[in-house]
Amino acid sequence: MTDRRLEPDDHLVETTLERQQLVRGSFLDVRRDTVRLPGGETATREYIVHPGAVVVVALLDDARLVMERQYRHPLGRVMLEFPAGKIDPGEPSGRCAVRELAEETGYQAAEWAFAATMHNAIAYSTEGIEIWFARGLEAGERQLDRGEFIDVCAMEEAELDRLAAQGELTDAKTLVALMWLQKWRSGAWPLDWRPVGDVLAGR
Repeated sequence: MTDRRLEPDDHLVETTLERQQLVRGSFLDVRRDTVRLPGGETATREYIVHPGAVVVVALLDDARLVMERQYRHPLGRVMLEFPAGKIDPGEPSGRCAVRELAEETGYQAAEWAFAATMHNAIAYSTEGIEIWFARGLEAGERQLDRGEFIDVCAMEEAELDRLAAQGELTDAKTLVALMWLQKWRSGAWPLDWRPVGDVLAGR
């Protein structure tokens, strides 16, 4: 087995020949592309164009984490998740993180840190979810969207870790964000904390 991480990827790249829009909804854009494979054959690729989203790991002063429980229709069940939301057109991701945390939980955070971008469904979606951390929380009033029903709770990291190990915590963005939290707290993966004003200003 050869380590190809430092070699060109031309032998893997597919070339788009034709693009067709299958569905254009209020949220999702579903497309089908005809592509030429590296070997010369053609194939189709169906995928979702997504505007991107954020997930927020919000740390209370007692080290507990702000969590949400929300019914997710595609799965037909209530899911445990970190606060998250879709980025609006033209909206900077940091501003989206501040907005979503306040709207869904009521919390305002004094400090923020960007961790990474995760791609949670690379086979069929362009969606990238930015992982943000927030601390110095101050409680306030929620501003949920119409038709949005969310329970907010505070949980310890150890409890989330136990639920993940038992297969009860299954949301991908929450699992990846939990890993980032554990890496940061262990000192392995640093975070660059900034005042909320800098985040809102895009600095």
